[in-house]
Amino acid sequence: MRKLTESKRIVIKVGTSSLVHSNGNLNLKIIEELVRVIANLKNAGKDVVLVTSGAIGVGIKHLKLAARPTDVKGKQAAAAVGQSVLMGIYGKIFSEYAHIVGQILITKDCLTNQEMRQNAINTFNTLLGLGVVPIVNENDTVVVYEIKLGDNDTLSAYVANLIEADLLILLTDVDGLYDRNPNEEGAKLISEVSEITDELKASAGGSYSNCGTGGMTTKIMAVEIAAKSNTKTVIINSKNPALIYDVLDGKEVGTYFNIGN
Repeated sequence: MRKLTESKRIVIKVGTSSLVHSNGNLNLKIIEELVRVIANLKNAGKDVVLVTSGAIGVGIKHLKLAARPTDVKGKQAAAAVGQSVLMGIYGKIFSEYAHIVGQILITKDCLTNQEMRQNAINTFNTLLGLGVVPIVNENDTVVVYEIKLGDNDTLSAYVANLIEADLLILLTDVDGLYDRNPNEEGAKLISEVSEITDELKASAGGSYSNCGTGGMTTKIMAVEIAAKSNTKTVIINSKNPALIYDVLDGKEVGTYFNIGN
């Protein structure tokens, strides 16, 4: 039995491939279902932080660009537009369930500079204490490659460290970690992992989709980062956000990483 029922502080990460359709439009069904689950967790007394991707993708669509920009300034412009659109949608849907959202945009300095790190911790704790749902993304409008944290799997793990979360839930477009690429015949879902080995990292391979920037490799890295604050991690399929309830009920869904103390 996975002992996750008592998890009080939860970080949930959702990626671009889960938020948008193949044509680039937002998947409102997934967003609405995810928001409803988070709102219900809040109603049950949980502290929940949502780490969301999708700002650049949404910005591209909103600006009616023919293709994803290849230059930094183009990506930053798309992120600036997309972030506001995305927050507007989240804010509207959360308000229908009587919950308030707050935006936190993070850069690497928020983690490496001690004063900024403490300020970030204080902001998270204050928002959670006020019952707000913090919605987090990397600050793509100003960040460049040299100071980029990585992808949002990594970001969500660092957020878990900052708030000393009990649980990190990574939503992705497959059911969890497989022993090989899940598109290959005979691939088997790994239900539980108690140790990160070189063999496990090798089996993670690359990205399983064409939409996201990460893949299982970055999720394994996130597990290792989260474990530093004794945060447990579960990877589940984003197609059914209600699986989050099963995770908290201790049911065997997705891949559970029981790493750390």
